[in-house]
Amino acid sequence: MAIKKLYGTLDSLDTLRALASIFEHELDLEFIPINLDTGEHKTDYFLSLSPFGHVPVYQDDELTLFESRAAMRFISHCYAKPEKEQVYVVPKLQGIASSWIDIEDYHLSGPSAKLREELVEKPKKGRLTDKEVVAEEEAKLGKLLDVYEERLTNCKYLGGDKFTSADLTHLPHLHHLMRTPVKRLFEERPKVSAWCRTILARPAWTKVVDMVEKNKV
Repeated sequence: MAIKKLYGTLDSLDTLRALASIFEHELDLEFIPINLDTGEHKTDYFLSLSPFGHVPVYQDDELTLFESRAAMRFISHCYAKPEKEQVYVVPKLQGIASSWIDIEDYHLSGPSAKLREELVEKPKKGRLTDKEVVAEEEAKLGKLLDVYEERLTNCKYLGGDKFTSADLTHLPHLHHLMRTPVKRLFEERPKVSAWCRTILARPAWTKVVDMVEKNKV
Protein backbone atom coordinates (compact mmCIF):
# COMPACT_ATOMS: atom_id res chain seq x y z
CA MET A 1 0.00 0.00 0.00
CA ALA A 2 1.42 3.37 -1.01
CA ILE A 3 2.43 5.87 1.65
CA LYS A 4 -0.14 8.63 2.13
CA LYS A 5 0.94 12.27 2.44
CA LEU A 6 -0.61 14.83 4.74
CA TYR A 7 0.40 18.48 4.58
CA GLY A 8 -0.65 20.41 7.65
CA THR A 9 0.10 21.93 11.03
CA LEU A 10 -0.44 20.32 14.42
CA ASP A 11 -2.03 23.56 15.65
CA SER A 12 -4.91 22.95 13.24
CA LEU A 13 -7.94 20.98 14.44
CA ASP A 14 -8.64 20.05 10.83
CA THR A 15 -5.17 18.54 10.50
CA LEU A 16 -5.73 16.56 13.71
CA ARG A 17 -9.01 15.22 12.31
CA ALA A 18 -7.27 13.93 9.19
CA LEU A 19 -4.44 12.43 11.24
CA ALA A 20 -6.92 10.63 13.47
CA SER A 21 -8.59 9.07 10.45
CA ILE A 22 -5.25 8.00 8.95
CA PHE A 23 -4.08 6.45 12.23
CA GLU A 24 -7.48 4.84 12.87
CA HIS A 25 -7.16 2.99 9.56
CA GLU A 26 -3.48 2.19 10.12
CA LEU A 27 -2.25 3.79 6.91
CA ASP A 28 1.42 4.50 6.25
CA LEU A 29 1.93 8.24 6.48
CA GLU A 30 4.40 10.92 5.51
CA PHE A 31 3.51 14.06 7.45
CA ILE A 32 4.72 17.28 5.82
CA PRO A 33 4.60 20.30 8.18
CA ILE A 34 3.36 23.58 6.72
CA ASN A 35 4.49 26.76 8.48
CA LEU A 36 1.57 29.15 8.48
CA ASP A 37 3.57 31.85 10.27
CA THR A 38 5.96 32.16 7.34
CA GLY A 39 3.16 32.03 4.79
CA GLU A 40 4.09 28.64 3.40
CA HIS A 41 0.41 27.99 2.78
CA LYS A 42 0.35 30.93 0.36
CA THR A 43 3.14 29.69 -1.89
CA ASP A 44 2.35 28.77 -5.48
CA TYR A 45 3.18 25.13 -4.83
CA PHE A 46 0.84 24.81 -1.85
CA LEU A 47 -1.94 26.72 -3.61
CA SER A 48 -1.66 24.22 -6.46
CA LEU A 49 -2.67 21.58 -3.90
CA SER A 50 -5.12 23.64 -1.86
CA PRO A 51 -6.57 26.55 -3.88
CA PHE A 52 -7.90 28.29 -0.76
CA GLY A 53 -4.60 27.95 1.09
CA HIS A 54 -6.11 25.85 3.87
CA VAL A 55 -4.59 22.90 5.71
CA PRO A 56 -4.62 19.98 5.67
CA VAL A 57 -4.04 18.49 2.25
CA TYR A 58 -4.30 14.72 1.91
CA GLN A 59 -2.68 12.86 -0.98
CA ASP A 60 -3.46 9.25 -1.83
CA ASP A 61 -1.69 8.20 -5.04
CA GLU A 62 -3.09 10.56 -7.70
CA LEU A 63 -5.93 11.82 -5.50
CA THR A 64 -5.54 15.14 -3.67
CA LEU A 65 -8.14 16.29 -1.13
CA PHE A 66 -7.90 19.68 0.56
CA GLU A 67 -10.69 19.45 3.15
CA SER A 68 -10.31 17.39 6.32
CA ARG A 69 -13.83 15.99 6.40
CA ALA A 70 -13.59 15.01 2.74
CA ALA A 71 -10.35 13.17 3.48
CA MET A 72 -11.91 11.52 6.52
CA ARG A 73 -14.96 10.36 4.55
CA PHE A 74 -12.79 9.03 1.72
CA ILE A 75 -10.53 7.11 4.09
CA SER A 76 -13.44 5.57 5.98
CA HIS A 77 -15.01 4.31 2.76
CA CYS A 78 -11.85 3.30 0.90
CA TYR A 79 -10.09 1.64 3.83
CA ALA A 80 -13.07 0.41 5.85
CA LYS A 81 -12.38 -2.04 8.70
CA PRO A 82 -15.61 -3.99 9.21
CA GLU A 83 -14.36 -5.69 12.35
CA LYS A 84 -13.67 -2.36 14.07
CA GLU A 85 -16.21 0.11 12.72
CA GLN A 86 -19.70 0.34 11.34
CA VAL A 87 -19.47 0.01 7.56
CA TYR A 88 -22.20 1.95 5.79
CA VAL A 89 -23.07 -0.07 2.73
CA VAL A 90 -26.73 0.57 3.56
CA PRO A 91 -27.70 4.08 2.38
CA LYS A 92 -29.87 4.67 5.47
CA LEU A 93 -26.98 4.03 7.82
CA GLN A 94 -24.61 6.10 5.72
CA GLY A 95 -27.12 8.93 5.90
CA ILE A 96 -27.21 8.75 9.69
CA ALA A 97 -23.44 8.99 9.98
CA SER A 98 -23.32 11.83 7.45
CA SER A 99 -25.93 13.75 9.44
CA TRP A 100 -23.79 13.72 12.59
CA ILE A 101 -20.69 14.73 10.64
CA ASP A 102 -22.66 17.73 9.35
CA ILE A 103 -23.93 18.51 12.86
CA GLU A 104 -20.33 18.67 14.08
CA ASP A 105 -19.40 20.92 11.17
CA TYR A 106 -22.36 23.32 11.27
CA HIS A 107 -23.38 23.31 14.94
CA LEU A 108 -20.42 22.31 17.12
CA SER A 109 -17.42 23.82 15.36
CA GLY A 110 -18.64 27.41 15.80
CA PRO A 111 -19.13 27.41 19.61
CA SER A 112 -16.04 25.23 19.98
CA ALA A 113 -13.85 27.71 18.11
CA LYS A 114 -15.17 30.70 20.07
CA LEU A 115 -14.78 28.96 23.43
CA ARG A 116 -11.28 27.87 22.56
CA GLU A 117 -10.41 31.45 21.60
CA GLU A 118 -11.80 32.87 24.84
CA LEU A 119 -10.65 30.18 27.28
CA VAL A 120 -7.36 29.05 25.75
CA GLU A 121 -5.94 31.42 23.16
CA LYS A 122 -6.67 34.76 24.85
CA PRO A 123 -5.11 33.77 28.21
CA LYS A 124 -2.01 32.53 26.36
CA LYS A 125 -1.64 35.98 24.82
CA GLY A 126 -2.30 37.80 28.08
CA ARG A 127 -5.69 39.06 26.95
CA LEU A 128 -8.87 39.12 29.01
CA THR A 129 -11.57 36.54 28.42
CA ASP A 130 -14.93 37.95 27.38
CA LYS A 131 -17.28 36.38 29.93
CA GLU A 132 -20.39 37.35 27.97
CA VAL A 133 -19.15 35.51 24.88
CA VAL A 134 -18.29 32.47 27.00
CA ALA A 135 -21.76 32.44 28.58
CA GLU A 136 -23.45 32.78 25.19
CA GLU A 137 -21.42 29.99 23.58
CA GLU A 138 -21.79 27.73 26.61
CA ALA A 139 -25.57 28.10 26.34
CA LYS A 140 -25.42 27.06 22.67
CA LEU A 141 -23.17 24.13 23.48
CA GLY A 142 -25.41 22.98 26.32
CA LYS A 143 -28.48 22.85 24.09
CA LEU A 144 -26.51 20.96 21.47
CA LEU A 145 -25.23 18.44 23.99
CA ASP A 146 -28.82 17.77 25.08
CA VAL A 147 -29.43 16.52 21.53
CA TYR A 148 -26.32 14.34 21.75
CA GLU A 149 -27.44 12.95 25.10
CA GLU A 150 -30.77 11.88 23.62
CA ARG A 151 -29.06 10.27 20.63
CA LEU A 152 -26.56 8.38 22.80
CA THR A 153 -29.35 7.05 24.98
CA ASN A 154 -30.35 4.85 22.06
CA CYS A 155 -26.91 3.76 20.82
CA LYS A 156 -23.30 3.67 22.02
CA TYR A 157 -21.96 5.82 19.19
CA LEU A 158 -23.45 8.59 17.08
CA GLY A 159 -23.61 6.47 13.94
CA GLY A 160 -24.81 3.26 15.57
CA ASP A 161 -23.35 0.41 17.59
CA LYS A 162 -19.79 0.83 16.30
CA PHE A 163 -17.32 3.69 16.08
CA THR A 164 -17.43 5.66 12.80
CA SER A 165 -16.27 8.93 11.31
CA ALA A 166 -19.37 10.47 12.87
CA ASP A 167 -17.56 10.11 16.19
CA LEU A 168 -14.02 10.65 14.95
CA THR A 169 -14.78 14.07 13.49
CA HIS A 170 -15.58 15.33 17.01
CA LEU A 171 -12.24 14.34 18.57
CA PRO A 172 -10.27 17.59 18.05
CA HIS A 173 -13.09 19.65 19.59
CA LEU A 174 -13.52 17.32 22.55
CA HIS A 175 -9.80 17.19 23.20
CA HIS A 176 -9.58 20.96 23.64
CA LEU A 177 -12.93 21.61 25.31
CA MET A 178 -12.43 18.88 27.91
CA ARG A 179 -9.32 20.74 29.06
CA THR A 180 -11.32 23.87 29.93
CA PRO A 181 -14.08 24.66 32.45
CA VAL A 182 -16.55 23.74 29.68
CA LYS A 183 -15.78 20.11 30.61
CA ARG A 184 -18.58 20.29 33.16
CA LEU A 185 -21.19 20.57 30.36
CA PHE A 186 -20.08 17.17 29.09
CA GLU A 187 -19.85 15.60 32.55
CA GLU A 188 -23.38 16.75 33.45
CA ARG A 189 -24.72 14.46 30.72
CA PRO A 190 -23.89 10.83 31.57
CA LYS A 191 -24.26 9.38 28.07
CA VAL A 192 -22.23 12.17 26.49
CA SER A 193 -19.61 11.86 29.21
CA ALA A 194 -19.23 8.10 28.66
CA TRP A 195 -19.03 8.60 24.89
CA CYS A 196 -16.29 11.22 25.29
CA ARG A 197 -14.22 8.98 27.55
CA THR A 198 -14.56 6.07 25.14
CA ILE A 199 -13.56 7.81 21.94
CA LEU A 200 -10.84 9.99 23.48
CA ALA A 201 -9.18 6.81 24.77
CA ARG A 202 -8.89 5.19 21.35
CA PRO A 203 -5.28 4.27 20.46
CA ALA A 204 -5.39 6.23 17.20
CA TRP A 205 -6.35 9.44 18.98
CA THR A 206 -3.75 8.82 21.70
CA LYS A 207 -1.19 8.61 18.89
CA VAL A 208 -2.36 11.98 17.54
CA VAL A 209 -2.08 13.58 21.00
CA ASP A 210 1.40 12.11 21.51
CA MET A 211 2.44 13.57 18.15
CA VAL A 212 1.17 17.02 19.18
CA GLU A 213 2.88 16.87 22.57
CA LYS A 214 6.23 15.84 21.08
CA ASN A 215 6.00 18.73 18.65
CA LYS A 216 5.81 21.16 21.59
CA VAL A 217 9.17 20.05 22.96
